[in-house]
Amino acid sequence: MIDNHSELFELSKKIIPGGVHSPVRGFKGLPMAPRFFEKAEGAYITDVAGKNYIDFCMSFGPLILGHRDLDVERELKFALEKGWSYGACEPYSLKLAQFLVDRLPFIDQIRFVNSGTEAVMTAIRLARGYTGKSKIIKFDGCYHGHVDSMLIKAGSGLAGSADASSAGVPKGVSDDTLIVGLNDIDALKACFKEHSGEIAAVFIEPLPANNGLLIQDLDYLKAIRELCTQENALLVFDEVISGFRVAFGGMAKLTGIKPDIVTYGKIIGGGLPVGAIGGPEKIMQKLAPVGPVYQAGTLSANPLAMVGGLATLSKLSTASYDVMEANTKKITDVFRRWLSEYDGGRFSDTNVVQFGSLFWMHPKTTIQLKSICCIPPTLSERFAPMFEVLLEKGIYIAPNAWEVGFASLAHDDNVIAELERRLWS
Repeated sequence: MIDNHSELFELSKKIIPGGVHSPVRGFKGLPMAPRFFEKAEGAYITDVAGKNYIDFCMSFGPLILGHRDLDVERELKFALEKGWSYGACEPYSLKLAQFLVDRLPFIDQIRFVNSGTEAVMTAIRLARGYTGKSKIIKFDGCYHGHVDSMLIKAGSGLAGSADASSAGVPKGVSDDTLIVGLNDIDALKACFKEHSGEIAAVFIEPLPANNGLLIQDLDYLKAIRELCTQENALLVFDEVISGFRVAFGGMAKLTGIKPDIVTYGKIIGGGLPVGAIGGPEKIMQKLAPVGPVYQAGTLSANPLAMVGGLATLSKLSTASYDVMEANTKKITDVFRRWLSEYDGGRFSDTNVVQFGSLFWMHPKTTIQLKSICCIPPTLSERFAPMFEVLLEKGIYIAPNAWEVGFASLAHDDNVIAELERRLWS
């Protein structure tokens, strides 16, 4: 096996567009080739050259228990011995669905798909089919996957480009997506007024975490809920990242706000490909085969993903989010001290913001960042040298300035002590 990252990347670029299967993995704007990883355990990940890193990417969020959690691995092995795809009804998705519906008071039914993007795509169609309206509202900087109508002023994979959108999105599609700035309820009211009676749904990450960590005020989120109710539009919470990450039940649980539809991904598959759409029965019954809104998928509710998800959530349901948040605070405190001290204060103008087990590093500002228009334009250029130093020290964060960091239950005091040792070595 080739153990040189540059050689592997050059080979990869010959047969894979850009050398990667998802753009953020490409180390764009960074002075080194992407790392190629071959194994992981707990809070650590190891590359093909045998170098070990403390992992704060955690597969971009799904691995809240850490890599290769022993309980999840055991259940996956049991399931694998029985089969790994049926294309038919099976009990595994029923168990996971029942587990979720019993514990989430804001959903009556749930349908599993294969990714967060697929979940959002279905939610858009479902919202339009249920309301009979065509337009949707999204917020500048929120990311909802790479479905056409959402790739307009989207998230980290496109951030920093001259036009934060994508080629190949027809104008007819984009015309039905209305963009509003975050943290501006008056702009949302104006949009509803201008397009009165046309808006099917408002889509929002209640904790925007794919274009920086833009923590929204509770009163603002409540105002969105009230406005959607007044205007007979559905409120869709995209909790692909925040769902079961910030609380067992996500931001809907933390805020007490009831969305009309919620989309999930990442954690609910235990690290395997998954997505889900949940909501009240009156809305979910519009989906085929009982309703007129079509959705299908050969690998939807894949048994391994269902087993991995149930094993993860079962363990998470009795775990302490307080402990995980406390450890994340310790981690961010370590990073803050190091950033202020390293190389005579080379990175001392960098701030670390944290929410639950998520954190994000950005140039210091005099305000709390709540919308992308406030993010300092120097973010990317400041990030590159810091990322390079951390990588050399065996600390892996997402290779993109707009991406957040993820801690897990595996990031315990021993790992935090090792983080300190590596940072100051």
